[in-house]
Amino acid sequence: MMRERCGSYAFVVTAAAVIAGACAPSAPATTPSPAAAPSMRWIATWGPSQSATAVRPAAGTRDPVPTYINATLREIVRTTIGGDRVRVRLSNEYGDKPLVIGSVHLALRSSGANTTAGSDRTLTFGGKPSVIVRTGATVTSDPLPYAVPQLGDLAISLYLADSARTSTRHALGVQTAYVSKAGDLTASTTFVADTTLRSWIFLAGVDVTNAKATGAIVTIGNSITDGYGASPDSNRRWPDVLARRLLTSTSEPVKGVVNAGISGNRVLTFGAGPSAVARFDRDVLMQPGVTHVIVLEGINDISRQAPELVSAEEIIYGLRQMVERAHERGLIIYGATLTPFEKVSAEREAKRQAVNAWIRTSGTFDGVIDFEAVTRDPGQPNRFLPIYDSGDGLHPSDAGYKAMGDAIDLALFRGKAGRK
Repeated sequence: MMRERCGSYAFVVTAAAVIAGACAPSAPATTPSPAAAPSMRWIATWGPSQSATAVRPAAGTRDPVPTYINATLREIVRTTIGGDRVRVRLSNEYGDKPLVIGSVHLALRSSGANTTAGSDRTLTFGGKPSVIVRTGATVTSDPLPYAVPQLGDLAISLYLADSARTSTRHALGVQTAYVSKAGDLTASTTFVADTTLRSWIFLAGVDVTNAKATGAIVTIGNSITDGYGASPDSNRRWPDVLARRLLTSTSEPVKGVVNAGISGNRVLTFGAGPSAVARFDRDVLMQPGVTHVIVLEGINDISRQAPELVSAEEIIYGLRQMVERAHERGLIIYGATLTPFEKVSAEREAKRQAVNAWIRTSGTFDGVIDFEAVTRDPGQPNRFLPIYDSGDGLHPSDAGYKAMGDAIDLALFRGKAGRK
């Protein structure tokens, strides 16, 4: 048995609970129902963590970052909680010039790049249908009364009226986005794509109001949270599995789930995107309605062949910083153990084991989600069970991600909506 702290109270969990966590689209509405006035509290239903794709190349060399002009991006996002109002956040955090967006539309996705007839709405910014996002800035659309579906697909279409270098993006979308050849197609039900990509460009988040929702869970991590190795366009990352379990249960609190994974991310140093400690405020603490956090970070600090190799103690220090900052905001934060990675040296494996031992036994986190115990091969603990291995020894398969999501004890998210 193991004693855990959750907020200001303690509880005891069994060995099984330690392994588990040791705590049809509807039609859009133009106005909210008068019988059920919407909550004024915004809660994140979806949000990617952004990073810069590349610096501007030297003169005379090819720019690896796509640039679009007079083109429409149609991006597909999967909601967690539904709601009666919606707003969309757009970012030009890593841009080198103002981002000129001629129009932004939101609709229900039917299939592929196409949308459901009658579901399209224009998003406005300060009452205007167009917006300029300055370099380094984020803007939020005006609230829009809209029946946002739970666990449904939204199509968000951006018309790029001026030359836009797509340097602000979430690189590993595991979800197809569509780009038109020319023109403003934001309101088009049928969308003919000139090209596709699997990144989210300029999107920073989608928030809803939902009177029944009690908050949002943010999962911060690297590629294993981001979903590397999962089947594209299938929503099979472990946070997706967690969201489906929560939101299809009649006995669990209604909570959004935000995937704040960045493939290649590290706890302490720049890897792919800013380090976890550097982006914790932006990607976790500032998410609307956040009440709970799950941290699965550290494998890239250990496994990457980099000159700035760090010790287990330094990784632990970084994880402890995130816990302290979450607690300062009254959030409940859970630590997830690092999953197996067979293709590392004995020294690096010892670091992984040391970090996991601290996560399990230090009592620093409010609870432990033992992903390693769920996914490892009992006969070879530094390896995944074969069925859970995507093939590279590091990233889970669809079955592995499902096992991780299924193993989380939903009781961890019941009760009070934050620490006191």
